[in-house]
Formats: sequence, C-alpha cells, structure tokens
Amino acid sequence: ALSELHFNMLHIDGLGRTKEDLLTYEIADVFRAKSLIDVMKKSHEARQKLLRLGIFRKVEVLIDTSRGEGALPNGLDVTFEVTELRRLTGSYNTMVGNNEGSMVLGLKLPNALGRAEKLTFQFSYGTKETSYGLSFFKPQPGNFEPFPSICTNQTLKWEGVWRELGCLARTPSFAIRKESGHTLKSSLSHAMVIDTRNSSILPRRGGLLRIHQELAGFTGGDVSFLKEDFEIQLNKSLFWDSVLSASLWSGLVLPIGDKPTSIADRFYLGGPTSIRGFSMYSVGPQSEGDYLGGEAYWAGGLHLYTPLPFRPAKGGFGDLFRTHFFLNAGNLCNLNYGEGPKAHLKKLAECVRWSYGLGVLLRLGNIARLELNYCIPMGVQSGDRICDGVQFGAGIRFL
Repeated sequence: ALSELHFNMLHIDGLGRTKEDLLTYEIADVFRAKSLIDVMKKSHEARQKLLRLGIFRKVEVLIDTSRGEGALPNGLDVTFEVTELRRLTGSYNTMVGNNEGSMVLGLKLPNALGRAEKLTFQFSYGTKETSYGLSFFKPQPGNFEPFPSICTNQTLKWEGVWRELGCLARTPSFAIRKESGHTLKSSLSHAMVIDTRNSSILPRRGGLLRIHQELAGFTGGDVSFLKEDFEIQLNKSLFWDSVLSASLWSGLVLPIGDKPTSIADRFYLGGPTSIRGFSMYSVGPQSEGDYLGGEAYWAGGLHLYTPLPFRPAKGGFGDLFRTHFFLNAGNLCNLNYGEGPKAHLKKLAECVRWSYGLGVLLRLGNIARLELNYCIPMGVQSGDRICDGVQFGAGIRFL
C-alpha cells in the first residue's frame, strides 16, 4: 500500500458522443480511495456502474504510477478505456405469454442525446394481438437506479395507447360491436413488486407481493377509470423434495364519470393459467356467447408440487418436470358502486367457480412453463365454457 496516495490524472478514453459530466457521477468514488487496494476496489465498482448505463460495449480500467513532468510522489494515473455502443441497434426475438406467442422486432438508440438516454421502438406481432411501442428513458445522474432497494422494485410510468378494437367474426354480439373502433388511453400507473422467491417460474421457497394502480383519463384520452389489482404468492419446501404453494389474485376497476369501462380494460378469468378446467377467459359476464370481462374479480390457488414418480433422470433432464395437485377457485363480476363494500363482497362470494385436478409440468429455463393437467371443474354457471378433462397450458404467470 502507498503511504500517501495522490491522483495525478484520471482519463476516460474512447468517448465519442457521450458527455463527460454524466460519467463524473459514476466514477467519483475513485477519488475517495485511501490506498492502492481501495483504488482497485473502487475502480472496479466504477467500471460496473459504467457498464450498467447500457451505453458501452466494453469498459477496461488501467492503473499505473504517474510518470513524466509534473508527476507527484506516490501518484497514480487511472484510465478508463471505453467502447461505445453503436448509435442504432436492432433486435429480433420471440416471446411466450399466457397461452400465446409473439414475434418482437425492436430498434434502440442506446445513447440518444449523450447522457444515457434510451429511445426504443418495438413492433410485436402475436397470435392474439399486434402492437407498436415507443418509449424514452432518461436516467437521473448519480441515481441510475430510481428506487434502490434490496428486494423491492417500483415503477412509475405514463402510458399513451392508441387502440383499435375490431370484430373478427361476422356475428359478434351488439355489446362487442358497439365498442369497436379506435380509443385513446392515457394513464399514469405505479407498480410495486417485492419478490423473495428463488425462481419466478417454479419457486421452491419465498414469496411475492405485487401491487399495481392505474389512473386513466387524468392526462387526456377518451377513457377514464381507476384500476387496482394485486397478487400474493407464498411457497414452502416440504419433505421428499415437495413444495406447497398458495396464491391469491384480486382486482377492481372503477369507472370515472358517466362512461362505462371499456372491454379492453376489464379483467378476465378462466383458462389453464388461472382457474383450470374452464376455457380461456370464459368466466363472468357475457352477451350472446361473447365474454365481456368484469370490473371486479378474485382468484386463489393451492398447489402441491412433487418430483416425478421414481425420480427418472434425477439430477438432469428429469428435474425440469414436476407433478402437481391443484385446487383453484375464483369469481368475476360487475358491481353496482352505489351498494357499498358489503354488497360487493357478497356478490364476489356468490356463484364461485372452482376446480381441482392433477398434472405434469415442464419448466422452460426461468422463462416459461408448460402444463398438461386433468381438470375437474365445479361450480359451473350458465354460460361458462368448461374444459372437463385434459387441458394444456403455456405461459409465464400461473395461479
């Protein structure tokens, strides 16, 4: 270690369009180092911060003793050699959702204005919808992570969506046809996620709490509502490598003003990723066989996950499979907001759909999972479409 440390020069080589003032915040801790070991540690941390900005392809750190005229005794020169990303990058990938797939094309300007701003355009073509997206992200210097926390992730965003609802069949119900056409949604939303699970697809321990609020119409658009929904999941490892999992979903959308909520903003329930044994989104209000969604819902699930019988291919491919026994329940309805909370709870407790069964699931990395279940639906109401027997599901979020 050096008895008395002096910085002679600190260089950042390789900058093109990036502004130096942005990087000053990220490397400032290097100047506070008190020893050579401390310099090496803080330089490594600064390198990680520079890479985290997402604007450099490569960052290298060189530490050397000062030389030449004006060099101080025990002086050091620290040089960060950076390689910027190209001005425009493209991407192509496929995504798996809940019983749907999509192809996504993207264009990104990773350092649009020189201070780590990101401008992104995405085009998604899927089995259920086609969408376009444009987003702009600007970090706050010195606070690249807006809500630093050990296990909490919070997101605050404004969203502007131009939507077109069209009739795919020739004989849709009047309730569907009257909502066809273009709508513009402008909304502010906040999401908080606390996730202590060891895996998001097939966790063995830990819990999840997700709370989401959305206010539409306050910043323009032609739809106005307040939407609240949450998700809770708890997982506990048991004997013989089995796992007990419990989850609860619930949500409420409240129209603001005289205009009712749109079919595009309501909740939907049913299918292999929520209440198994019912067809996709086939629970709740309907009109002439078309399902319209609901303004309030709840759904709960209880699972017992176990290894495959006799543990074939243990420690290898067989560990990607699990058998599970499940019990699902829930309800979806519209509410009369003049009746009060007790009447709302009573209505949500009426006509509860539920199902039970068993099946085999396959984990696809930490991205998605496939399920093949034998389901026995119960509490079926008039108009519900059921899937009594074998049901296949694919997705990233399961009840």
